[in-house]
Amino acid sequence: QVQLVESGGGLVQAGGSLRLSCAASGRTFRYYAAGWFRQAPGKEREFVATITWNGGNTYYADSVKGRFTISRDNAENTVYLQMNSLKPEDTAIYSCAARREMFAPLSPSEADFASWGRGTQVTVSS
Repeated sequence: QVQLVESGGGLVQAGGSLRLSCAASGRTFRYYAAGWFRQAPGKEREFVATITWNGGNTYYADSVKGRFTISRDNAENTVYLQMNSLKPEDTAIYSCAARREMFAPLSPSEADFASWGRGTQVTVSS
């Protein structure tokens, strides 16, 4: 089982930027697709972005497309989420996750992710 730890959250004004990091340890993380999800107060967790094991393909939720970028550095066992042009509605706890199987294709479904971090809080003020 892979262990995931997020960092980089904080308080930022609308229009600002943050970069989240997800450091992985345990099983061979570099062979697993990864994703970012978020949960706002009183709402269900929702998909944000995902990336294949080799970083060759990415997929985004419509709400963040063009503003967020997911990337990974397999040498460092780390996945990133660069968030630009932040809006108050982006306020949430952001969690990273790793897929169940090696070399899996992209999927926005929570059920396809087996390992989860505890999350990092992102707050965007208006």
